[in-house]
Amino acid sequence: MNGVDRTLLVPSQETLLLTLSRRLGLCGAREVCGLGVCGACTVLVDGAPISSCTYLAAFADGSTILTIEGMAKGNALHPLQEAFIKLGASQCGYCTPGMILSAKALLDANPRPTETEIRRALAGNLCRCTGYNRIIQAVQSVIR
Repeated sequence: MNGVDRTLLVPSQETLLLTLSRRLGLCGAREVCGLGVCGACTVLVDGAPISSCTYLAAFADGSTILTIEGMAKGNALHPLQEAFIKLGASQCGYCTPGMILSAKALLDANPRPTETEIRRALAGNLCRCTGYNRIIQAVQSVIR
């Protein structure tokens, strides 16, 4: 979990989102739809973006989990986090953690995605504030 080995005993029906928030105090992933369609609860499990509101915590046994809280290294934000701030890609901030983690998964798999590939990777993350243009620009700004 965010670079630290963790062992937890959780009920078999508990979602990863509940484990993150209630047991570990991590509040970056947010429950909005509860159906896995809005992206606000996105975290990375073994590098892949998943909806933690529908993913059972027990399924994560032995996996590497990254939440938005684990993206920064000390006081240094991840370049995606910096880009979202610099370009004003988040307004209310509710969708931002999921957007950033989905973008990270894309860039880890494809360091030079096209705009179409970025849009496709972020399609599962809904934003009601920005209209997506600044989000796409923020992701494009970190492509090397």
